[in-house]
Amino acid sequence: MTLSGMKRILIVLGSLVGVAALLLGGGFLWLWNDAEISTVGEEDFANELAIPPLAKSRVAEDGTRVFDLRMRKGTKEFRAGRPTPTWGFNQSYLGPTLRAERGEKVRVRVRNGLDETSSVHWHGMHLPARMDGGPHQPVRAGATWTPHWKVDQPASTLWYHPHPHGKTEKHVQRGLAGMFLLDDEKTRKLALPKRYGVDDLPLIVQDVKFDGDRFDHGHAMMRNVGFLGDRTMVNGTLSPHRTVKDERVRLRLLNASTARSYHFGFDDDRDFTLVGTDGGLLERPDRMNRVKLSPGERAEIVVRMRPGERTVLRGYSGAVGGDSFQRRFSGDDDSFDVLQLRAARTLRSSPPVPGELGELEVPKGENPARKRRFTLRMGQINGKAMDMKRVDATVTRGTEEVWTVKNEDMPHNFHVHDVQFRVLEIDGKRPTGTLRGPKDTVFIPAGSTAKLAMRFEGPSDPKTPYMFHCHLLYHEDLGMMGQFTVVEPGEKAARVPGAGGGHTHHH
Repeated sequence: MTLSGMKRILIVLGSLVGVAALLLGGGFLWLWNDAEISTVGEEDFANELAIPPLAKSRVAEDGTRVFDLRMRKGTKEFRAGRPTPTWGFNQSYLGPTLRAERGEKVRVRVRNGLDETSSVHWHGMHLPARMDGGPHQPVRAGATWTPHWKVDQPASTLWYHPHPHGKTEKHVQRGLAGMFLLDDEKTRKLALPKRYGVDDLPLIVQDVKFDGDRFDHGHAMMRNVGFLGDRTMVNGTLSPHRTVKDERVRLRLLNASTARSYHFGFDDDRDFTLVGTDGGLLERPDRMNRVKLSPGERAEIVVRMRPGERTVLRGYSGAVGGDSFQRRFSGDDDSFDVLQLRAARTLRSSPPVPGELGELEVPKGENPARKRRFTLRMGQINGKAMDMKRVDATVTRGTEEVWTVKNEDMPHNFHVHDVQFRVLEIDGKRPTGTLRGPKDTVFIPAGSTAKLAMRFEGPSDPKTPYMFHCHLLYHEDLGMMGQFTVVEPGEKAARVPGAGGGHTHHH
């Protein structure tokens, strides 16, 4: 081959490489620009906010409060004239709000009316491991599971959702979720808004995306956190508004999205009062104008309204942090108009929020029986993916422990079943805002370390584990989860069976 021929080949190859580079660069630029989502200023707030009904219950002869939940298929018109296939509890989408009193015994008859196995986990609830509703308590299609326990924790905003191993994300996205509110005598005496659906509003916030008349559950390219929708809805209502008739309104915010974190505030930057977190009330209220919630977290805030005004609850950018790449592709640059509050022309007066709310019932981490370390990286915890038959930690009933959780790569949060914990430190600093309250789920930014204090009250069950996991549900489904059992002093964990064939009946 002549020298000129070689040159021509090199020139052609160089051109092809240049074209490929331009295409790749242009493709990445398109992905980058397409990744940012905003509905700010685009919502018409034409739809009245739905309020989940309070679940009906009955009191059995032994004093147990009994609820019935049925997982079922349905359809719902989120958009007029366009029915969407859904799942729900006792209704087409989402479920009723269960409510019980501290000290009460409860029993929930869960029937699976779907055509596949699912489960129901009582997120934030302290209860026996075999009643927890995790992946070891599957409920087969057509079967019934009846967990029962005694409520023994402070008044709080909890929730319930499926927890089938490897399928949790889609089961929650399809609509299987609801709130579980706990009350107690001490909280009832506080001057806080407490009329459900009037001045005490449950707000189940989810992001969604539609593909024609169906939900789009797909993961866009580069979205390593999981599914990120292009709209939000509250209690299954798109573009919602709510007319309020009281001077102060309590909003029970639940981030029921599967991967998206929110940086909530109001469009006029008004202050509000944080009164509660995942596991109940703070010791003292905290004034702020932003609150961050990752998937699974809750916050109770009280906002003051003035006659005739309107304000919009907004999800601002800045919920996740990290480098520019992580922020862009984890939804951190996104912003949403979530809910419009409309104040009536005349408002009932409300007492000011009390300056003291009560003592936290979570340990201070001063004398832990044991310290443990957990590393979150590459969809694994401590370098291991979930194994249904492997117990990762054995804890002794009645003892306190301090868990140090380090996030080494992308956005993650950390949820521990059965317990509420105290956040002692984030990167060596004292917690602020929502991190000051009792927690069962905590967001840990990439590169950060959280130190958590918790107490394990039991009952002991060496054969049945609880879970700890990332509550970005795509990560959970990939195996970012571990197991622990609670045992008596000196007792060892027993061999844990796999998921098995699921429950037919469980009493």
